[in-house]
Amino acid sequence: MNVLAEWTALACKELGVDPARVDRDLVLELTKEVAHGVARPAAPLTAYLLGLAQGAGTAPDDAVARLTTLAGNWSQATKETLTDS
Repeated sequence: MNVLAEWTALACKELGVDPARVDRDLVLELTKEVAHGVARPAAPLTAYLLGLAQGAGTAPDDAVARLTTLAGNWSQATKETLTDS
């Protein structure tokens, strides 16, 4: 078992989370997009926000898709936000 898989299994056990509900690759892909498209420190914050959204009832796939799109459009989104009157 690699370190990431072992960490995931132990963290899930510690938090009482069913490991079958964790799409590790999906979360890692999202955080990669955010780290490269927005800023590195935004990646762990985004993972946390994804967890909050899921806890509030948002479907993880929907939240990931929306956040990935936001990260991909970050430069345009910030231009629009900064020039809004």
